[in-house]
Amino acid sequence: MSKSKNRVRAALDAAGLTAEIIETPLARTAADAASALEVEVDQIAKSIIFRAETSGEAVLFLTAGGNRVDTDRAAALAGEPLGKADAALVRAQTGFAIGGVSPVGHLSPIRAWMDPRLTAFDVVWAAAGTPHHVFPASPQALLKLTGATLAEFTVA
Repeated sequence: MSKSKNRVRAALDAAGLTAEIIETPLARTAADAASALEVEVDQIAKSIIFRAETSGEAVLFLTAGGNRVDTDRAAALAGEPLGKADAALVRAQTGFAIGGVSPVGHLSPIRAWMDPRLTAFDVVWAAAGTPHHVFPASPQALLKLTGATLAEFTVA
């Protein structure tokens, strides 16, 4: 098991979530993951990382698979301008490579917001530390586990 996937497993275990981490060759995009899992694309919880330009830290926007982040709305929530997070920042703060960023198991604490669209489902699926692994969770469990704030920040 990869170090990244191990961190996700440890975070899930510590939270008391017995979610099975599932391997799929099609988890790199939300559409591919939804197809492989036979679920709606909005049941895929995308971990979108931005660079907060004033603080220089990574911030997480957990977004339903069919939605996109409105950067102006997201910046208002973050309280500072947002820019593209490069691979080095993502890896340094989260410990994950772009394409496999999990919403849990980060190396450092991260400010996070969650798309309310995810709460329309009993189960959502999130990356488990690699581009080919995902785990299921209730939106409420994911919200609690990530410490995210439920907020409107997307465009459909």
